Parts: sequence; structure tokens; C-alpha cells
Amino acid sequence: MKTSFFTSIDQLDDSFLEKINPNASVYFSRHLLYGFETSNTAVDVRYVCISKNNNPQALALVQIVDLSVDVILKNIKVSERFRQILNLFFCKDHIKIMFCGNVFLSGEHGISFAPSCDRKLIAAEIGTALDEIAKSVRPLHAIFIKDFQTSALEYTSSFEHFGFTNIKVEPNMIITLKQDWTTFDEYKAALKSKYRVKANKADAKSERLELRAFSQNDIEIYKDELQNLYQNTIDNANFNAQVLDLNTYIKLKNTYKDDFIVQGYFLNDKIVGFLSALVNKKDLDAHFIGLEYDLNKTYAIYPRILNDYIRLGLEKNVESINLGRTASEIKTTIGAEPLELSCYIKHKNKFINRLIQPFFRRIQIKSFKQHSPFK
Repeated sequence: MKTSFFTSIDQLDDSFLEKINPNASVYFSRHLLYGFETSNTAVDVRYVCISKNNNPQALALVQIVDLSVDVILKNIKVSERFRQILNLFFCKDHIKIMFCGNVFLSGEHGISFAPSCDRKLIAAEIGTALDEIAKSVRPLHAIFIKDFQTSALEYTSSFEHFGFTNIKVEPNMIITLKQDWTTFDEYKAALKSKYRVKANKADAKSERLELRAFSQNDIEIYKDELQNLYQNTIDNANFNAQVLDLNTYIKLKNTYKDDFIVQGYFLNDKIVGFLSALVNKKDLDAHFIGLEYDLNKTYAIYPRILNDYIRLGLEKNVESINLGRTASEIKTTIGAEPLELSCYIKHKNKFINRLIQPFFRRIQIKSFKQHSPFK
């Protein structure tokens, strides 16, 4: 195996990207990675390319960011004693963490494999590569590998040989659309009465809101307002490793046209909310949203956004909608079900890592009520 390191997606050959992305996922396309890389310069990016006999085997995305210990612990159940222990070991409010994965996305968007490769062996190569990168990053407190579905644990167990501990994180919330749903009314007809009333109420309360589909020019015009609304959501979120610069959206809209969607919600000609989404083959992935929370109760902005994600999924004729993390319970009221995810974490210092591993193993994600809205 040969491992190479690059600092820009421009340094990778098209043939390499094509071979390690056999399913043509948009998240490992040059244009998307370029958009995130060039718009978010506070993030130190590395691309780990693994080959065997000159044949591409895998690409791992590495991002190095500064963030707060409290942000990491916000969406997991930990005792106050454990919180104090972590603060003691990390020594400061803000720490530098190296992520293998995309900090702006939730899901398996960190590693892409060529067909028929030995994933367990490649995971070990990635573990070695992360340790190699860590030697050159000063300061560095922890390494985090994200996010893996249960089916991936067969090969990701290789990371444990490098001192990583597997921990559960909040699930992605997924709505599976039935083939006989072609309109929002048909979707609502499948709901139990209680949940159909909720969906109708959200639309009724938000009736005064004007919905505008944004062009690239619209995103440029309203960028500052979008960024402020997005910041409102970040402040209310359980977890967000890094704040996205919405210049990213201008580049994504330019590249992906109608498959990258930004919709603004206006009240009296003032933008009070937005949603964003990206079509990835037969999936619609919800990206960031933003809203004026002080108006949410009166105008049901967030419930309307959730309704509109379903409308978009039906319009785009996708099979599923990934609503991402956070607000899991309310997402179950419109039919979303959890897709379990786990990550791997270790402290850079081997001695400290051994001390805190037992505490990592005791981490639990916060529970939520799973609704069953369909008949």
C-alpha cells in the first residue's frame, strides 16, 4: 500500500477520484470538495490517498478545526464528574481536533473506497496516516473519525488497534418515501389523524410566509441574512463542529443548479428563515437551515420547513430524505426513523488516552421519544 497526502483537491487526478467513488456520490466529487475547501479557510484540510500497485484504493478526508469541549459534550449523556475529568485532560476551553470526515455533514462522507478493496486493511492504513498527520499538527488534542453506520463496524474495528474508542453519536433521521406518494396530500393521507392535524397546522400557521426559491444571485444578495439565520440555528443546535461559511452555497448552486436547493421564507418582505438541500442520486439530503426563533411559535417556521423537505423529496422523486441530526423527536412525528451512527475518538497523548478510554466507553447519546405517525 502507498499513502500520499495532499492539501488541496486540485492536487488529485480525476482518474483517482473516479475510481474511489464507484457510486458517483456527490460528496466525493471534485466540485463539492472544492466548494467546501475554498470557502472555509479556517479549516485545515488534508486528503489521504491510498493506492496499491498504482491502483487507487481509497480517499480519506481530513479536517483540522478548533472547537469547544462543551460543544463536543452537548449532545451526549455524561456525568458532571466525567465532564470535569475531560476538562482537566484537555486543559482549556478550546481545543484543536483532527477529524477524519466532513465536519459540515452528518453521515458516511469521510472515506470512499474503490470496489473490491480490503476495507479492513485500508482502515488500518488510514489509522497509520492519521497518526502521521498528527505529528505535524501543533497543538493537537484529539482525533475523531466520523460517522459510521452499523454495517461499517466490521472494518472500522481496525481503528481500535490505534487507540481509538468507538462511541455512539446522534443518529441521522431518515424518511423513506413510498412509491405511491406523488403529492404532499397523498403523504398526509398515510398519516394517523393526530399527525395529519399537526402537518396541516404547520402549513396553516405559516400561511403568511412567502416562499422563494433562491437562484445563485439570490444567495449572493441575501448571504449575510442567511449567515445570521444559520447562526441562530447553530446557537440552538446540540452539536456543530464548525460554522459553515455560506459562500460555500454560492459555489454549490453554481455547480449543481437545481439539485442544490435553497429556499427563503419571507414575512412582510423580510427573510425570517431558509432551508437548504442537495440531491444525491436517489436521496435528498437536508443541509443547514436558519430561522428567527422568536417568530417560530407564531408562524411555525421550523415545522413548515420539515413539511417542505417532504414536498421537495416528492418533487425530486427521491427514495429517501435524510433530515440529519438534532431535533430527533419532532422529526419522528413526520415519519423519520433513526439511522444509528458511531464514531471513533482518541486523545493524542497515549497515556492520557488510556486513562480516559473507560470514560469514553460509558458515553451515551441523549434519548428521544420515537413517534409512529403512519397508519
